[in-house]
Amino acid sequence: MILLSDPRISAIPLGEVGEPLVDLRTVAELRVDDRLADPRGAYAHLREDAVRRLLAAQRSLPDGLRLLVVEAYRPLSLQQRYFSGYQDELRSRYPQWDPSRLHVEASKYVSPPSVAPHSTGGTVDLTLVDASGREVDMGTAVNDSPVASGNACFTAAAQIAPAARHSRYVLGAALRAAGFVNYPTEWWHWSYGDRYWALQTRAAQTRYGPVDLP
Repeated sequence: MILLSDPRISAIPLGEVGEPLVDLRTVAELRVDDRLADPRGAYAHLREDAVRRLLAAQRSLPDGLRLLVVEAYRPLSLQQRYFSGYQDELRSRYPQWDPSRLHVEASKYVSPPSVAPHSTGGTVDLTLVDASGREVDMGTAVNDSPVASGNACFTAAAQIAPAARHSRYVLGAALRAAGFVNYPTEWWHWSYGDRYWALQTRAAQTRYGPVDLP
């Protein structure tokens, strides 16, 4: 398993195709949850081609299932706050860990800001809902940490129920076919065009670099 703290990630050159961010709340076919809503609506923005791919993934889902977007774009300032906060939580729980260990363990749940996928606008956290809009059981809640979930948040976790494992497979099959890649410690985290995507697809560089919300 390659983590976002791995030097191979930061070594990937940044490219930028200049695609705009699209407000997913204006895309009628998609459902956007507001649990992480911010005043500027940053959480609901995604790059143009990533939106097209997200729609393709949704169209390929079995009848009765739809995607529910929880968070897409995340400003670097917020990414830094999340990463530092989770490091502080781990430091309090595991005072014997040295700074290097803290950095690696934190990256299982929050990306180091220097390589943050969400800040490129090409990454999305999402889950499945049924025809009535209820979230499907995926084995853990979106954004459950490795510590809190006993690593059940890992995409390939063996300790979840068979039905939840099947739902993760259905979600993953649709998103992979549309060109997204998964971060293996978070079943809900899928990206296109960022450094992790470049690593997994063996692209020479990223499609997207860090971007600011207009």
